[in-house]
Amino acid sequence: MNSHERGPGLPPPRGPLSAGVGARLRGTGPLPRPGEAGEADPYGDDAQLALYVCYELHYRGFAGVGPESEWDPDLLRVRAALERSFLSALRADTPGHDSLDDALGALLVEPVEGSGVTHFLGSEGELWQLREYAAQRSLYHLKEADPHAWVLPRLWGRAKAGMAAVEFDEFGGGRADRVHAHLFAALMTDLGLDCAYGRYVDAACAEMLAAVNLMSLFGLHRELRGALVGHFADVEITSSPGSRRLAEAMRRTGAGPAAEFFYDEHVEADAVHEQVVRHDVIGGLLAQEPELAADVTFGIDTTEYLEDRLARRLLADWRAGRSSLRAPLMPEMPHTS
Repeated sequence: MNSHERGPGLPPPRGPLSAGVGARLRGTGPLPRPGEAGEADPYGDDAQLALYVCYELHYRGFAGVGPESEWDPDLLRVRAALERSFLSALRADTPGHDSLDDALGALLVEPVEGSGVTHFLGSEGELWQLREYAAQRSLYHLKEADPHAWVLPRLWGRAKAGMAAVEFDEFGGGRADRVHAHLFAALMTDLGLDCAYGRYVDAACAEMLAAVNLMSLFGLHRELRGALVGHFADVEITSSPGSRRLAEAMRRTGAGPAAEFFYDEHVEADAVHEQVVRHDVIGGLLAQEPELAADVTFGIDTTEYLEDRLARRLLADWRAGRSSLRAPLMPEMPHTS
């Protein structure tokens, strides 16, 4: 297998923008103009898939796409237009907190019972809904912590040390079998899902793509390093209680030991990470660059905004008895103990 054959295949397009980006990468057609990218619905399927494909060139890439495409200047101009549109929409639409303390405090307030996805899955979710949730979340969890690693060269001192300590845990503490992306792949296997990287991109909804793209948007721009720290803080602070509910859902539905273990692991690990992120990563960053407090707040607020959009989409579909995915999953295969 040569380097161009590694990675997932390019996903099917969802409109002219993603079709044009795919055609460019296949060498079969022209790119859309940056102006076209800027005029599309910034939260829509087409723009979000086009942006996702552009970002994946900085991760594992796609089968049949050469590594030189990562720095294709014409493609970068289209990506920049998509990013400007997405970021402008987020700045206009995201309800903002008055201060970082307010934003952090709000993360400690549990949603009204039953209003959140993990509450729903923990108390009444069925196995088919857990499988869909895992398929959607695989877009991030199979590269868990990778987008946040982009910020490490942009930090120094206490903030860098704290961030590196948390990332070290996310990457298994030096053990390949404890890398969180590997643990999630085992969870998917328990649920009878294909754990190949990128397998469910075509099935994922636009709201999921946007939530994943936000991390790459923040991570790939040094000027948004504060926002990425805010995003990271949001993930770590809210993870432990949500993971506890998901672990219970996995047990209740008999999903399997690896499915239970993934979330059990996050209950303990992220409770510790929360303190490191608060005191060392955020505290260290703002001790050096206090002017970034508003960016950290923005990172928290936009994360919550996009997660709320995703939650509304998933819960609306599931409560109506329909799939949240664009393509149905294959029937689950029984796991083995």
